[in-house]
Amino acid sequence: MSLALTPEQEDLVAALRGFLDAEVESRRTREVMETRDGVDLELWRRMNTELGLGGALVAEEHGGTGLGLPELALIMECAGRAPVGVPLLSTTLAAVALSTVADLGPAAEPLRALASGTSITAPALSADDVRAEATKTGWTLHGTAEFVLDGHVADLLLVAARTPDGNALFAVDPATPGVTRRRLGMIDLTRPMSTVVFDAAEARALCAPDAQPRIARLLDVAAIALAAEQVGGAARCLELSVAHARTREQFGRPIGSFQAIKHMCADMLRVIEPARSAVYFAARAAADDSPEAPMLASLVKAHCSEVYADAAGATVQIHGGLGYSWEHDAHLHFKRAKTGELLFGDPARHRARLADLAGL
Repeated sequence: MSLALTPEQEDLVAALRGFLDAEVESRRTREVMETRDGVDLELWRRMNTELGLGGALVAEEHGGTGLGLPELALIMECAGRAPVGVPLLSTTLAAVALSTVADLGPAAEPLRALASGTSITAPALSADDVRAEATKTGWTLHGTAEFVLDGHVADLLLVAARTPDGNALFAVDPATPGVTRRRLGMIDLTRPMSTVVFDAAEARALCAPDAQPRIARLLDVAAIALAAEQVGGAARCLELSVAHARTREQFGRPIGSFQAIKHMCADMLRVIEPARSAVYFAARAAADDSPEAPMLASLVKAHCSEVYADAAGATVQIHGGLGYSWEHDAHLHFKRAKTGELLFGDPARHRARLADLAGL
């Protein structure tokens, strides 16, 4: 398996990084963080119209670009460099859910909406937290979904729920009676999440109630996508640290000349590069439906969570007092790293899963 980027993938990375470097401003990010919803809808609109990110993982027949999981890893790695309140992760995971878990007929309309950039679709994937009951007219949902990415601003909810015959995926209009949404207070204000309560809320089944293997694969994709974002964030932390070490002087010379600072930066590079390769390998394995994909997903999620958290902590330390200030971006990465550790399973949970999959 080759991990080298194709010319098309290199162009994708260049376009994404160029856009984010030019358009994402720290001042604007902080302004959006203080708003009620915490989502930069104008920036997200431009990311759709200029880059087509809403439909990146949507098949061309539904109006999307038709990219695959290796490209998803590249997109999320680029996005990790700039923590900002846009529904990118939720949208890409929704596209994967509709393409791989839902049946083609019911998924066609929401896929076209994603591709057009006119809909924010939020996946709620914790099937054990919500149950579905069949009625004479259809399905109703009961239960609570926690930590739903962008659930408070979503135009459509994709909910994994238990049924008497197995787990299935359902589409729910947030305006439906019986749906209550509440934004959560998170330390990472650039990634808003919500609690969604279902009280006999009407839902539309998107697949037969035997979809747990496909839902499990979707959760593996979510772990890989988040790990890719964490690699991008860690790489950005290293860039910030090196730039500061070159210009900040103490005792008449740049702090980058001190051995301790050199070691901290070298240690970041030493773990970031293999973590990136591991994520690329996991994404390609998942794209190929490799039997190793579940193990690789847990491996990269556990490892990259700690790589990012350690890099963010070192960045704060290297920047000294500046790293603790609200004006510097170090705290944005630190908070994104700490919430990312817990999202889709913390490192301990994924290591336990690794042991189970390995038969230990």
